[in-house]
Amino acid sequence: MRNFVVTIDGKSYQVGVEEVGESAEVKNIAPVAEPVKAQPVKSAAPQSGEKILSPFPGLIKNLVVADGAAVKKDQPIIVLEAMKMDNEITAPCDGKITFNVAKGANVETNTLLAVIC
Repeated sequence: MRNFVVTIDGKSYQVGVEEVGESAEVKNIAPVAEPVKAQPVKSAAPQSGEKILSPFPGLIKNLVVADGAAVKKDQPIIVLEAMKMDNEITAPCDGKITFNVAKGANVETNTLLAVIC
């Protein structure tokens, strides 16, 4: 017996599939908990400053610097995973960074990632 997770109409089910030669009895059909999507942090990002937008949809794999840290121009600040590739987002200028997203968040193109003042 091999176990698989199958998604039908947005619901996930764990199913067991018999290998050739076993009886035709169905086993272990049970709903699986829905995956939890990471949500962007609802921080009060400054309205002024250099805004850093996501260049494409992806997953925030890592925040390279701490929120509120001083950063230098061209310093890596975020690792954004898209299509199984890690892409470094760098600071466009010097300043203090305030993040608007958290590690594990899924973002779309032009999502506000951070602001540098």
